[in-house]
Amino acid sequence: MRGLEDQFAAAGYELVAGIDEAGRGCLAGPVVAAAVVVGPDCLIPGVDDSKRLSGKQRERLARTIKRKAVAWATGVGDAALIDRVNVLEATRRAMRLALGSLTVRPAVALVDAVPLDEVEVRGAAVPTLPLVRADSLSFAVACASIIAKTHRDRMMTAYDRQYPGFGFASHKGYASERHRAALRELGPTPLHRLTFRSVLPGRGEETRG
Repeated sequence: MRGLEDQFAAAGYELVAGIDEAGRGCLAGPVVAAAVVVGPDCLIPGVDDSKRLSGKQRERLARTIKRKAVAWATGVGDAALIDRVNVLEATRRAMRLALGSLTVRPAVALVDAVPLDEVEVRGAAVPTLPLVRADSLSFAVACASIIAKTHRDRMMTAYDRQYPGFGFASHKGYASERHRAALRELGPTPLHRLTFRSVLPGRGEETRG
């Protein structure tokens, strides 16, 4: 998993950031991005693409990542932004916000699939490199995927108390049958992405990028 980071370290780029997102395919809630900077000696057993881990594993690993990473930050794009600019652009903005909020400037940022322009971090531009399946290839990106997922899951659990009846704590805004049934019965909340066809059939135009 550290293969990419070790290659960059051998070329003199010791601090590498990984960027990933969570929630892009949901019907409700924000898209959340995370940026994590790892040093050449950072290795955390069990880190993997967040989708391959249980909720308890992600929470445990997230605590360790936050403790051992050189720096980490998150960025959020809410439903209103997604409806205004489309979900891909909202994802890019959340990623840029996460990377730009880091307290330490990395030499390069590896991004899971999404092309990004250079982002200014601590007064200088950081180049980005999009990679398909980066969360399976890069330790830093896998760390970011865990931070993004756990951060978003906590947000959706809190929203479950604010909007009872939707089951946000269980499905986290994804298109489960329970979620679709609640939408039919209760109608959309301010968390719902109104440009997604599944939220307002016949009215919205789903834009996944």
